[in-house]
Parts: sequence; structure tokens; C-alpha cells
Amino acid sequence: MKKKLNKWLYWIPRVLSILFILFLALMSLDVFDGNYGFWGTVLGLFMHNIPSLILLVVLIMSWKREIIGGVAFVIAGLLYAARVLLSGIREGFEWYHLAWVLQISGVAFFIGIMFLIGWSRKRK
Repeated sequence: MKKKLNKWLYWIPRVLSILFILFLALMSLDVFDGNYGFWGTVLGLFMHNIPSLILLVVLIMSWKREIIGGVAFVIAGLLYAARVLLSGIREGFEWYHLAWVLQISGVAFFIGIMFLIGWSRKRK
């Protein structure tokens, strides 16, 4: 039973990280709505995918060292929440901003906590 739980704690944050990164990359496809030309679209697609690329590097580093993933995903959630809330203060706060924060930061927090739980159980 304990071995099965450890297996789940190993795979859940990794699979959720992959799905989360794919979701963020999927949101970058809105750059094709604009009329930017080829190089403008390539640049826009790259700029929109910088967070996904950073999280992909974090996932690769945290595959064996869960502490990296735990800390990085929690920090990513905090940074996104701060960014949305600061832009809401600057440009006017709308209530759907809270839904954005819960959807993106909440998932990042959950993944980070799962990595930290796996790390702490491995240490014991």
C-alpha cells in the first residue's frame, strides 16, 4: 500500500506539470488571430511561450529533485497572482481576474505542494 502511494506521489506532480505546461502553451495560440506577418507571429509565439519554456526547464530539473519543482511552481503561482493583481490595480479590477488567478496560480500551487510532499516523503 505504501509503495503504491509513493508511486502516485511520484507521478501526479509530473503528469500535472506536463498538462499545465501544455495548457499554457495552448493559450499562446491566440497570436495567430492578429495580422502580424510571419516574423511578427513567430516573435509573438515565442514571447507568449516564455513561461511555458521556463516551466519546462523547471520540470526537467525537478524530475529527480522535487524540491526544485516545489519551490519553483509555488513561486510561479505567486508571480502570476501578483502580476494579475497589479495589472488589475493599474487598469481597473474586474472580478474575473480572481478566476484567472485561481485557475492558473491554484494549479501551480497544487503542483508545487505535490512536489514538496514527494520531496519530504523521500527524505524520511
